[in-house]
Amino acid sequence: MTELTGKVALITGAARRIGAVIAETLHNAGTDVVIHYRNSSEDAKALQAKLNSKRADSCFLVQADLLKVNKLPDLIQQVINQTARLDILVNNASSFYPTKIGEITEQHWDDLMGSNLKAPLFLSQASHTHLKAAGGCIINIVDIHGIRPMKNYPVYSPAKAGLIMLTQSLARELGPDVRVNGVAPGAII
Repeated sequence: MTELTGKVALITGAARRIGAVIAETLHNAGTDVVIHYRNSSEDAKALQAKLNSKRADSCFLVQADLLKVNKLPDLIQQVINQTARLDILVNNASSFYPTKIGEITEQHWDDLMGSNLKAPLFLSQASHTHLKAAGGCIINIVDIHGIRPMKNYPVYSPAKAGLIMLTQSLARELGPDVRVNGVAPGAII
């Protein structure tokens, strides 16, 4: 891993599971981290305390509903106000649940497409000038099921397929100033 001391990373959905592991890994590599959470405030505060006990004032929190895209520029501004820079955006937050044909609602569509595709686009847009200034990067957490769909997931799989294409599109739009990559970590238990 390249030297990351002095860099700042915003990780969405970082209070638990893979987001928390990403935050800890980046933090252990010297990065200051901003943990985004929606409803998991206790988990976010516990992770913040753990990371700040290792290195004081190196972990910050931001709370937001990423589906409220008009608020995403404010979220990025909160990060800048706390850290004065942004080098890495990790679009990790994701809704994941089955949606069987005949039972799919518009709310399912809005939630799954919103968290997996819409929010990463608008967060990338809101942060790209800060990332460009830092020579930074965007890392989208994609999924093999965006290429090979699962049965009973006819909304989630297309949302991840869209995120794969968004990753490629953003790489073309923002490169070479901002690197954009997708990572598919595999099954998470």
